[in-house]
Amino acid sequence: MDNFSNSQVVRKTVIATEAGVVASQHRRAAEVGASVLAAGGDAVDAAVATSFALGVLEPWMSGVAAGGCMVLWRADERRAHVVDYGMRSPRELDPADYPLSGGPRNSDLFPWAAVVGDRNVQGATAVAVPGVVSGMGLAHERYGRKSWRELVSPAVQLAQEGLLVDWYSGLITASAAKPLSLDPDAAAMFLDEGCFPIIGQWASMTQRRLDQRALAATLQSIADEGPRGLYEGEVARALVRDVRAKGGCLGEADLAAYQAAWVDPLAIAYRGGQVYAAPGLTGGPTLAQALRSLEQEFKPTGGGPDANAYRATARALDAAFRARLSNMGDHEAPQAPGCTTHFSVVDRHGNMCAVTQTLLSVFGSRVVSPSTGVLLNNGIMWFDPEPGNANSLAPGKRVLANYCPVVGVAQDGRSFALGASGGRKILGAVLQLSSFLMDHRMSLEDAFHQPRIDVSGGGEVTADESLSAEVRAALAAEMPTSTVRRNVFPYSFACPAGVLREGARNMGCTEIMSPWGDAVAG
Repeated sequence: MDNFSNSQVVRKTVIATEAGVVASQHRRAAEVGASVLAAGGDAVDAAVATSFALGVLEPWMSGVAAGGCMVLWRADERRAHVVDYGMRSPRELDPADYPLSGGPRNSDLFPWAAVVGDRNVQGATAVAVPGVVSGMGLAHERYGRKSWRELVSPAVQLAQEGLLVDWYSGLITASAAKPLSLDPDAAAMFLDEGCFPIIGQWASMTQRRLDQRALAATLQSIADEGPRGLYEGEVARALVRDVRAKGGCLGEADLAAYQAAWVDPLAIAYRGGQVYAAPGLTGGPTLAQALRSLEQEFKPTGGGPDANAYRATARALDAAFRARLSNMGDHEAPQAPGCTTHFSVVDRHGNMCAVTQTLLSVFGSRVVSPSTGVLLNNGIMWFDPEPGNANSLAPGKRVLANYCPVVGVAQDGRSFALGASGGRKILGAVLQLSSFLMDHRMSLEDAFHQPRIDVSGGGEVTADESLSAEVRAALAAEMPTSTVRRNVFPYSFACPAGVLREGARNMGCTEIMSPWGDAVAG
C-alpha cells in the first residue's frame, strides 16, 4: 500500500554522441566532468574533477573523507586497471573502547551487536582513515593530462557558492536531522536552528545555500598542494585535532601512511566477453561468482529478459550472497539503503572509468571537522564489534565494502562502465545491468529502464511491481517474493550510473528515479 500515482511515467533519454560522457548522481558534477572532457581531458581527468565536485554537491554521500574504488579501461592498452582507495581503521584504535551494550542489535546499515553509545556508528569514534584523495591522485599521476589544480578548482568554486538546497536535499537531510543535531558543527552546516533541515519555503522561489566556505578553503589547499595536501601539512593537522577533540583516535601518522594502490582487476569471462571488477574486500568477488552462476543457469533466447532469466538471476544472487555471508564477514542488513555515490566516464577515445566512493552511512559519522569543513566518514561501522569473527574490529585493518564498479567488453564489441550506490543492493543492479547489455543486447536506455529485482541475503526476492505477473509468479515459485514500487526515496533498488561505447559513439544514463542524476556530454 502507498499513496502514489499509478499513471505517472518517469523516463530518462539517452542520446549518442562522439564526444565523451559523464554519468553522475548529480547533474552539476556531471557538467564539471564533461567540461574537462570538452577541453581535451582524459577520462581520468574528468573522474578527478567529478569526484571532488560530488563531495560538495552530495556531501552526505561522498567527499574528501570518503573511501572507494575506481575501475579503469584503457582503450589504447586494451586492458583494465583498478585503483583501490578503501578506508582503514586508525592505528590507535582499541577494540576495548567499543564495548557491547547487550541492547537491541544496531539498526543502521549493519545488524551488528549494539555498542555502548553507538561509538562505532555515530561521532568521531566512528571515523576511519579516508582514501579518496589519494586514489584520485594515484590515477591522475599515471593518466592525467590536465593539472591537478585545474581539476580541483571547480569544486572549490562550488563550495564557495555553497550547495543549492531544494526539496530533494531537504528530504535527505530530514532523514538524518536527529543524529546531525548531536554535533554542533554538523548542525550548523546542515540544519536550521540546530534541528530543522535547511529547505526553501512553500511556494517561494527564494534560493538558499549551505555555508561550505571552510570546505572551500580545504579544497583550495588540496588544489595547491596536491593529493598529499589532505594527508600531510596543515589540513591533516587540523583534521586530526578536530577528530581527537571530539573523542576519535585518528592520528597524523594514519594520514601520512595512507597510500592508495594499483591492483590487478578480476577478469570475469562472460558470454564471450569480459567483465572487469575490483578484487579483494569489495563486491567484485561476489559479482564474479554470480556471473559464473548466471552463465550456467541461463541461456539467452533472444529478446528481453523473461521469467526464466529473472529466476536464474535470483538463484545466482542468492547463492553468491550465501557464500559472501559465510566467508567474507559481511553481514549487512538486507534492506539497508547504503549511502554512496557512483559515476561513470567515457572519453572520445574510449577510455573509461567506473568510480564508487562513500562515507558509508548517510552523512557518515554525522560529525563535521570545524577547522576544515569536512563531513567525516563512519568507516568503523564496517567492522563487526564482536571479537573473533572474520571482519572483527581491529587497528590498522582494511574495511570490507559492497561497492562494485565494473567495466565490461561484450561479445558484440560494445564496452561499458557502470556501478551503483545502495549498499548490498549494488551487486544485483550491476549483475542485472551487465546481463541486460551482454545477454539481451539491450540499448543502454532500455537497460536502465528495465525493471529489476533484488536478492541480497535472507533467501528472499524483492521485485519491481511493474514486472509481469508471469515473472512475479516464477520468482515466487523460486523463493519468497515481495513487490515494491521503484521510488525516489527511499530507493527500493540500487541507484546505478553507467556509460556505453558502441563504435565511435558514446552514451550515458543514470537511475531513472534519481531527480539529480544525469548524463552530460563533453
